[in-house]
Amino acid sequence: MNATAITVTEHRIEWDRPDRGRVGMFSLIGAESAIFTIFVVAYLFYIGKSLTGPTPKDVLSVPVFYTICLLSSSLTIHLAAKSLRRGSVGTFGAWWFATIALGATFLYGTATEWHRLIYQEGLTISTNLFGTTYYSLVGLHGFHVIVGLLALSIVMTFFLMGKVKSEHAERVDVLSLYWHFVDAVWVVVFTVVYVLGR
Repeated sequence: MNATAITVTEHRIEWDRPDRGRVGMFSLIGAESAIFTIFVVAYLFYIGKSLTGPTPKDVLSVPVFYTICLLSSSLTIHLAAKSLRRGSVGTFGAWWFATIALGATFLYGTATEWHRLIYQEGLTISTNLFGTTYYSLVGLHGFHVIVGLLALSIVMTFFLMGKVKSEHAERVDVLSLYWHFVDAVWVVVFTVVYVLGR
């Protein structure tokens, strides 16, 4: 069960424990949120304090398309989990693949942006404070996207082998919590780096 339930039967209290997978995932998300908070605060603290250029307004372009791709993947993974819960394994596979494709597209966008910043704009992690905090924060998020894509790809491999069934819906749902977290963090990172930081 998703909710904790306590029932009293003949002066005996029975406690229905929450799912271990969900507790574990929420604990991981809590810890990761604390790490991201530190990086976001550092980025905000050092905005405008670089002694040399380039500055964010000089080199950053807003990744609208890639952001839409990543945020759309929250919808596709939700639809995938919902399909599996209903027993529609084929539909699950299609939505799950769409989630991977959207996440990979976002990661490609991050890679092309970094390539442009490094080789055309001359911004590296050691160029100035902006470079250090930018690559640290966006890189941390990118790392989490890579981890998420690896996990999604493992599930996709099991699907292609015919080993994903409707009874695995709870596990898929727990994994989708991590992906939703990655998407939610990007909203914060996007706001801090591409809106407030420019």
